Amino acid sequence: MSSEGTQLEGTYPLLPLRGLLVFPGMVIHFDVGRDKSVKALEKAMVHDRYLVLTSQKDGQVDDPLQDDLFVVGTLAEVKQMMKLPNGTMRVLVEGLERSKIKSYVRDDEYFEVRIQTFPAPASIDIDPELRAVTRTVLQQFEQYAKLSKKIDQETYASVVDIDDPGRLADAIAAQLPLKIREKQEILESFNVSDRLDRVLNSLSDEQEVLELERKIHQRVRKQMEKTQKEYYLREQMKAIQRELGDKDGRQGEIEELREKMSDLELPELVAARVDKEINRLERIPISSAEGTVARTYIDWLLDLPWTLRAASTINLERAQRVLNAHHYGLEKIKDRILEYLAVQKLTQRTSGPIICLVGPPGVGKTSLVKSVAEALHRPFVRISLGGVRDEAEIRGHRRTYIGALPGRIIQGMKEAGVRNPVFLMDEIDKMANDFRGDPASALLEVLDPEQNSTFVDHYIDLPFDLSDVMFVTTANDLYQIPGPLRDRMEVIQLSGYTELEKLEIAKRHLLPNQKMVHALQGERLRMNGDVILEIIRGYSREAGVRQLDRLLATVARKSARQVAEGKKKRVQVTLQNLVEYLGPAPFNYGTKEENDEIGVVTGLAWTPVGGDTLTVEAAVVPGNGRVVLTGHLGDVMKESAQTALSFIRSRTRELLIAADFAEKLDIHIHVPEGAIPKDGPSAGITIATAIASCLTRRPVRHDLAMTGEITLRGRVLPIGGLKEKALAAHRAGIHSLIIPEGNKKDMQDIPSSARESLEIFFVRQMDDVLEQALLPGVSDSPSPLEVYPGFTHVVHEDYPGQGAHQ
Repeated sequence: MSSEGTQLEGTYPLLPLRGLLVFPGMVIHFDVGRDKSVKALEKAMVHDRYLVLTSQKDGQVDDPLQDDLFVVGTLAEVKQMMKLPNGTMRVLVEGLERSKIKSYVRDDEYFEVRIQTFPAPASIDIDPELRAVTRTVLQQFEQYAKLSKKIDQETYASVVDIDDPGRLADAIAAQLPLKIREKQEILESFNVSDRLDRVLNSLSDEQEVLELERKIHQRVRKQMEKTQKEYYLREQMKAIQRELGDKDGRQGEIEELREKMSDLELPELVAARVDKEINRLERIPISSAEGTVARTYIDWLLDLPWTLRAASTINLERAQRVLNAHHYGLEKIKDRILEYLAVQKLTQRTSGPIICLVGPPGVGKTSLVKSVAEALHRPFVRISLGGVRDEAEIRGHRRTYIGALPGRIIQGMKEAGVRNPVFLMDEIDKMANDFRGDPASALLEVLDPEQNSTFVDHYIDLPFDLSDVMFVTTANDLYQIPGPLRDRMEVIQLSGYTELEKLEIAKRHLLPNQKMVHALQGERLRMNGDVILEIIRGYSREAGVRQLDRLLATVARKSARQVAEGKKKRVQVTLQNLVEYLGPAPFNYGTKEENDEIGVVTGLAWTPVGGDTLTVEAAVVPGNGRVVLTGHLGDVMKESAQTALSFIRSRTRELLIAADFAEKLDIHIHVPEGAIPKDGPSAGITIATAIASCLTRRPVRHDLAMTGEITLRGRVLPIGGLKEKALAAHRAGIHSLIIPEGNKKDMQDIPSSARESLEIFFVRQMDDVLEQALLPGVSDSPSPLEVYPGFTHVVHEDYPGQGAHQ
């Protein structure tokens, strides 16, 4: 009898296996971590410790269904179970007998199946044919064990001591490095003779493979011995030549280059060029300067990473941890970077849109890219393009003179040492162009995923594949980047930090770093959040945190001196003694204007380094209708002032001002800090409010700021840079903000901490702006008769105490 014993049926929990198969009689331990598997294991431990082990057809499936499992498995007994610190279970099981799944009882929380088992018979009649096959299998296994170094003597002895042919076949199959499907075929062989035949065929195949591996190893060893012999003879020859003194060093140089070339995996085209250049170098006299040029060129070809790649794996969870650890805030920016990495992970391609991080200095653009490189386990390379005006800086110099070098791109790739680094191009908005070419145009090929696979540097003069490089660029001003280059990049805007974000950044990163640099760790330097907040408000006025870091460094230096001189063991910086470390605060936080004044309005401006407040002043004096604009204003801002004045003239009746004021008064509009150029249409409603305040003698709220473009009809048009402007108002302590109604859609970009501290008015018409901004006239302000002598003062019933000039 050569088949299994009496078939029995029963119901047991099922545990799916990935990349593993258990034969009857096999004792093995493995880890269990999936929820269904853990529950199936717990079910077995509660009852009789029996469960069915079945392999998955595809080991990559994390949550297998019924169709993902083989029908035939092994009924096993759990011998030991131990819970590991990471939450997984380590179990020791012993395979008992083959089983075949008849039906699934449940598959919700865990698998439970009804099976038919095939126990091995207590005794079988071994006929001569079966005995012969068994003996052949043992002989083949003995030869396999001699060739293979993976089977020790103890394992071999335990296998050959098995008398039962079926168990012997299972034990040998368990020792063979077969694929899961091949082992499954043996497991599904219920007939002992068929099982032995399959094991015999597998042994023969594995023995042939081992024999081939042995021959290959011998051939490689002989080749190595030959190479070592040649190396030994070559070294002897060099020594003899040095003793004789009749041979210069050029031949040794050539041999060194050839050895270096043979060690590298170069593309065919590159290898041919290197070989050609080495042969050319060999013929050049050692005294010739051309030899230096040729040698430098060969070194560059051999040093470039033509085929070497970094073993990069995209782990989104790790990337998120790294970004969160290195950067506080910037949630939208970090989400966008993780989305970019997720797409690369799914598509298995490194090519994609080039990311351009745009924002003020000090907001963390460069450090973000460093964090991405760290998360991806790739080398980080940075080049600065600020002030680059020569195309050869990008494409390289042609090899026509001594001192020629490749461009910045190829130099960066050599520095990286691999062909898939994270490559940062800093300050891409600060490139220039002149008679030597346009470097921005040269970058078009580098940053185009469709073209950069065959980038040709003028010096290297061979196509270099840049398609695996993750290019990231940074800029302060997006509009300084040429249009075609900007079109090739996906722009991510980074605005300034709020006070609370700066406070957290200082606590988590800046202050601990300064303590470490100045040896003030622990309790040597104490500074609470109120002190840091005062530094942020009174001593720094920036979108980023660079000035804040320098201020903290100043405090740390002065504290370190006190500790080093023995004056103090611990330094406590408080609000009271902060002046001793940083001097008087240069900025007056929270009071842009101390009082409500006539003709003085706080506006908001966008700058390449973030938002800023802008004070607009207006004054009226007797004259002949001239309009004077000062403060280094641009053409667009001058036109906005003219538009604002025309609107005010069209509203003389509503504003209760003389209709002929433009003929007998001069209006002077000034924007302080006259050395700084200012331009743009968003100051239109600010200028109009300042003019209206002067003419009506009504003061403007000092705790209110505004921004918006004005039309001749008094409509308020949307503006750009709302987030930066709102952050500037928040930093300056502004309480109320007037913005165009068309900018409602941009409110979500403003951080919640700034949004909640501001009372925001949305306006459609200039009349709405004046209603919110102008206060009733004050008693101590000059009357219209005093300001405009010779005019008639008329009291209007809607504005008691206010006058209009007829």
